[in-house]
Amino acid sequence: MFDKIKKLLGFGASVNFADLVKQGALIVDVRSKGEFSSGHIKGSINISVDTLSSNLNKLKDKNKTIITCCASGMRSASAKSILKSNGYTSVYNGGGWSSLKNKI
Repeated sequence: MFDKIKKLLGFGASVNFADLVKQGALIVDVRSKGEFSSGHIKGSINISVDTLSSNLNKLKDKNKTIITCCASGMRSASAKSILKSNGYTSVYNGGGWSSLKNKI
């Protein structure tokens, strides 16, 4: 059951996030501007999950690898779903930004 929950939230098989970043993946931090300004991964961009659907024009290449992150992994899971449902082909839920930072 835990595996089903992990898969639903986008935490499927182990992903090497460091390799994805080395290969040019874009990190999209979906927290609020205030949360982002208090700390974030260098090079990441901030588009809050609330505004993601109306800001897809900022993510022009639907084939570019995207890693979503937030505070805990819940909003980044929602963001992954939004992106996948809009035709983005390579999207990973990176979970909490501080945890993701340690993985890359």
